[in-house]
Amino acid sequence: MPIRHLVSVSCMLLFYCFVAAQDKSPYKYGKVTPEDFKTTVYSIDSSANAVVVAHIGSTQLVGNTKGGFSLEYKVYKRVHILNKNGYDKANVNIHLYTNGQSEEKLDKLKATTYNLENGKVVSTKLENKSGLFKDKLTKNNILNKFTFPNVKEGSIVEYEYHITSDFLFNLQPWTFQSDVPEVWSEYNVSMPQFFYYVTLVQGYQPFHIRESKNSRSNFTVSDVGTSLSSERVSFTTGVTDYRWVMKEVPALKEESYTSSLDNHIAKIEFQLAERREPLTYQRIMGSWPDATKRLLEDEDFGAVLTKDNNWLNETIQTITTAADSKTEKAKKLYAFVRDNFVCTNRGSIYPKQSMRDVLKKRSGTVAELNILLVCLLRKADIAADPVLMSTRGNATMYAMYPLMDRVNYILVQTIIDDKTFYLDATEPYGFGKLDYTCYNGHARVVNKTADPVHFTADSLYEKKLTSMFFIHDKEKGFQGTLQQSLGQFESAIIRNKVKSKGKDQVFADIKKEYTGEVDITKEVLDSLKDYDMPLGIKYDIGIKSFGEDIVYFNPMFAEGFKSNPFKSAERFYPVEMPYCIDETFLLRMDIPEGYKVDELPRSMMLKLNENDDGIFEYRIAASGETISLRARLTIKRTFFAPEEYEMLREFFNMVVKKQSEQIVFKKK
Repeated sequence: MPIRHLVSVSCMLLFYCFVAAQDKSPYKYGKVTPEDFKTTVYSIDSSANAVVVAHIGSTQLVGNTKGGFSLEYKVYKRVHILNKNGYDKANVNIHLYTNGQSEEKLDKLKATTYNLENGKVVSTKLENKSGLFKDKLTKNNILNKFTFPNVKEGSIVEYEYHITSDFLFNLQPWTFQSDVPEVWSEYNVSMPQFFYYVTLVQGYQPFHIRESKNSRSNFTVSDVGTSLSSERVSFTTGVTDYRWVMKEVPALKEESYTSSLDNHIAKIEFQLAERREPLTYQRIMGSWPDATKRLLEDEDFGAVLTKDNNWLNETIQTITTAADSKTEKAKKLYAFVRDNFVCTNRGSIYPKQSMRDVLKKRSGTVAELNILLVCLLRKADIAADPVLMSTRGNATMYAMYPLMDRVNYILVQTIIDDKTFYLDATEPYGFGKLDYTCYNGHARVVNKTADPVHFTADSLYEKKLTSMFFIHDKEKGFQGTLQQSLGQFESAIIRNKVKSKGKDQVFADIKKEYTGEVDITKEVLDSLKDYDMPLGIKYDIGIKSFGEDIVYFNPMFAEGFKSNPFKSAERFYPVEMPYCIDETFLLRMDIPEGYKVDELPRSMMLKLNENDDGIFEYRIAASGETISLRARLTIKRTFFAPEEYEMLREFFNMVVKKQSEQIVFKKK
């Protein structure tokens, strides 16, 4: 490309500039001494299997001979492997981008293992030719991987490499946190004044250093072209040099009630938003309406929705014959896809086969099945659109900017008589109900205005009611019944289990939850096929008579928490429950003949906080020859900040303790 057209090139300009600071990492490649091996337990985490001693990166931009720029991304990392459980840190993956014709170039790779032998540092270098392996994961992702040689307990490993990239949009993000502690993590980037980047910072760890300085830098670009002559141009521009450092960063590990660690890990990302003067102005990062417009114009997405699809008429007529309203038609079309199609994949938003083939095969991906439902609804003259979203377990979508790599799921929005419903034909739910994994924050309707939708877990209540009634027979022991009305999501779990393993397996699993000799008979599942109703479980239960002088008896049976779901002493990111909880357990039982109550758990009322965000009631009483119990647990919100963790953990400690308390029966 001629130099005179340089200013019209859509590119991202970066230049690494050393930012002087008194506080910097003392580690350099190859400078490993016996002193470095002395620390075998790090104060940041005495139980760590490995520790990242230093992780330092920078990005610079150099002119190339193609009339543009190439990015040079540099990484250095040192890790101390403390025991065998840390050996996985000897495996390194380096991802490169490719567009199918060219790819990013990995060079200057050095990797060395250091061991202390007889007081001396012995190094073993990686042989790049034989030790580096390359795999193509997807059409845009190439994986280079290697394993450090001669790794032992106590080894120090370090590596560095450069990536040269002609894909100027690919400004590398930086992750300051991992599943092991990091003593020092640093990233340096220079932003030119003629490019505007959206910088996204997330996590709950403070920066040790976060600074920026303005400077001016000179850049030279040449264009050799196909002749011996070349064009060359130099220019000076202002840049802002950024430096981000985190120090003593604790490990981030998966714990219960987490949407996705990708939402909480300390990291920084960049999105090129605008090209500014002296380049020709261009808005690069569009809005959500821009993104949905591109989807609607996409041959693999929007074209499927805009076709006539007259071949669907016969199918719709057959399904909706008895329906006398749009709502009834929509319910029948939804049930048709839900009950007759198999979901084969949940990871793509683009349909890969035609809607004709989906209908014929009765199978497809989430995108294919839900887009087929959109087509059916539209053909039946019912307003419907796809919805872009990110499921729980995936990084949440960003409301302000269309970061499409965070989108991993397609839902259906339909509007009938001014009422809006959201549907997912791949899950066993009633009309207008979604799985809790869909309640992961921001979403967007694929229409001209890209209407925003927000799915919040606080709007979900999982209600469960369990009633048990026992009489005591001297010969047969306790004979009773159990009735349960399950919540929406537990109902779906049981329905899926019945579908895959059968009803008998469901009750076999229930029986395993009881301790002692228990017989379960007359098993019934109510509303198994009625997805609009909660699933009901009924069965008779028999427990043999007591024989011991003293008997310990847990009145909660198989219900309640067996252990605290919050096991860690501290937590560095929020608790994100999938839904609010409302569980009630009722028991009425005879005192066994020939016994008296020697000890009875005390009743209690426990509150999580002053706002009553969590309440646990345990009311138990013995009256005459009968014991009655009412236990109820409610959690009224799903998100708890890290500073609330200790309170929440202690609340559940007390709940678990109370639910495990036993009645003591003693022979008269």
